[in-house]
Amino acid sequence: MSVRNSLLALLDSQPMYGAQLKAEFEARTGGQWPLNIGQVYTTLGRLERDGLVEGAGTPDADGRIPYRLTDAGRAEVLGWWDQAVPRDVTPRNELAIKLALAVTMPGVDVRAIVSAQRAATLTHLRELNRSKPRRSFGETPPGVGADELVLESLIFADEAELRWLDYVEERLARS
Repeated sequence: MSVRNSLLALLDSQPMYGAQLKAEFEARTGGQWPLNIGQVYTTLGRLERDGLVEGAGTPDADGRIPYRLTDAGRAEVLGWWDQAVPRDVTPRNELAIKLALAVTMPGVDVRAIVSAQRAATLTHLRELNRSKPRRSFGETPPGVGADELVLESLIFADEAELRWLDYVEERLARS
């Protein structure tokens, strides 16, 4: 799971408490995937239960205790870096489920669903492209930024969705 492993990876750099982990995760992913602080602390609780993290010292003035990796946690992070992300478990795609159900339900205007989704995806894609850093002609980028990698991933996903919606429209037109 990405949140679990992301928190472990962040703790590999230094001990942190939950709010720091939340802020670091969001900063390093360009703010595209905000975390719920409750999810962070629930995950930390599981990681502590599993012997992958432990409290690092005494509470600060606000009662926060930083967490640090155990040796087992460090081994877990190293294993995560070494392994490819599994493709055998595909996350549910709400749009694909919606359209799969829509084409089997009488009276549902599937073309209207596709049209509305296309408009929403195009709007999102424009917003993503507007948020890309602007550079002058010939300016060499300073290197690969984590937030740019996440942003480009989202742009590619929107572009793929638009291609898939084209395919769905073609199939609907033929049927």
